[in-house]
Order: sequence, then structure tokens, then C-alpha cells
Amino acid sequence: RTMRQADLLYGPFAEALPNTTLINWDDASVNTDLGLPVEGYESPYGKAQFVMIYDSAKIAEPPTTIDGLIDWIKANPGKFTYPAPPDFTGTAFMMQMCYHATGGYEQFLTEFDQTIFDEQWAACWDMLNEIEPFLWREGQTYPESHAQHDDLFANGEVWFNMAYNPAEASSKVEAGRFPETTRTFVFESGTLANTHYVAIPYNSPNRAGAMVLANFLLSPEAQLSKADTANWGDRPAIDVNRTAVEWQTAFAELPRGVATLSDAELAQYRVPELQATWRIAAEQAWEENVLQR
Repeated sequence: RTMRQADLLYGPFAEALPNTTLINWDDASVNTDLGLPVEGYESPYGKAQFVMIYDSAKIAEPPTTIDGLIDWIKANPGKFTYPAPPDFTGTAFMMQMCYHATGGYEQFLTEFDQTIFDEQWAACWDMLNEIEPFLWREGQTYPESHAQHDDLFANGEVWFNMAYNPAEASSKVEAGRFPETTRTFVFESGTLANTHYVAIPYNSPNRAGAMVLANFLLSPEAQLSKADTANWGDRPAIDVNRTAVEWQTAFAELPRGVATLSDAELAQYRVPELQATWRIAAEQAWEENVLQR
């Protein structure tokens, strides 16, 4: 965002890449980067998405709606918490809840507006304060980090966890950190998703070479290798359904891990992030209206 607004990026170039035909540019989590239209100045190379993590040995049917989760929290006091913002994962959960409480993210896909924020987001702080007495340690304290939340889940103190990497839970099962009964799910209303990109500086001495690399990163070959958990496990930036049948088969046959949802299921429930100014304001307001209340 800073580089783009300062005219420090070369472009637009992304639409000129041959492999750009494999990108679903209609996806709001692809055509905007933290709420800022990409407009060809960035080329995608991977995706991430927020998922909820749970222990299926303790929770047979996890709630897949925000209202259902709130009901579960109240019915199972002490078994849920979330990292305190501005922890990255904790902020993602907070934003997820605020999308629901405020009536949807669509109204905030603009530049930050303090008046709208003050009027609309108060409902979110009310909702988070409503569940606070039912959280771990009665909401008197929150995990300081995603890592601390992981420990609480691994030790069985809480029965839910969360991550902004759909493959993270499977990796921790394989490493012996999480129980083998760990699974993930997404909300029916969708979960936060973002795309990571490559860009070219305006003064790059080799723009053509940079475009060749950006195009290669979008190739089925590169995307398949990157999606392999043995290499990275990063989700494909391309729409796999736009590739040749043999590539679709290869992607489908990649081992995902016991707790990882399919790319098709994740793609069905993606919602975009807002511009960073909304997030920063929300983190500050959460501290004032929830943590310190």
C-alpha cells in the first residue's frame, strides 16, 4: 500500500503475464490487497485463509455459524478463548466476529471513516463483552500470542483454536503437538482470506526478468510444488479448475493432512480483509472497549 501510494511500483503488469488466465480476478480477496485494488501492480503467488481448529474427540459437531459459536461458548464456560489483539491471529478472529456483529464487511470496503466506525462497530464490542465471562479464566486474561493459545489447546485447557494457515493444524498433528483428533472448519458466512503477491519496483533494472519470474510463480508446476506440504504447504494462488486435467488431478492427489480442508471448500468460503486503517482502529478499540472494560 505504501509503495503503491508513493508511486514506487512498476505497472500495471500482472494482466500481461501469460499465466494470469489461471487467476480468478473476480475474487475480492485476490483483486484487492488489504482493501486496496491491485489493478495489475501486483501478481498473486499464494493464498492464506482463517480456519477454526477443534478437537473432534471433545466436540462432535462444531458450530459453523457465529451465533452457534456464541451459544457453544456460553454452554461450555472456560473452554474457549482467543489471542489478544494485536496478535495477528487474535485480530483475525476479532475481525471475523465484527463482520458478523456489524451486518457484513461490504459496507467497510472503503477508506476508513471514523464516524461509521464509531456507530457500527460498537455492536461488536457489545458482542465480545457478552461472551467474555464465559471465556477461559472468565475472560480476566487472554493468551498473549497465537503460540500461547496453541499451548492451551494442546494441553486440553481449551477445546478450540484458530489459525490463518489452513494447513497449520495438520502440521502440528504430524509434529505431535496437537491430538490426532484435531480438525478444522470454516464459518458458513465465510472466513477471512488474503493473497500474497510479488511486485516490481518502479526503478527495477530488469523488469522483463521480474515478469518472467512472476509468470513462472503462477505456473501449475510452481504452484503444485509450493502447495506440497513437504515444501511449504501454501495454498495455490491460481484457480486449479482453469488448469489442464492432469494438473487438476495432481493437485487433487496432494496429501493435505488429516485436519486440512480441501482447496475447493476453502475457496467457497473466502471473504476479503479490509484496509489496514480499519484493522488498526479495531485493535485499539478492542483494547479500550473489551480488554480494559
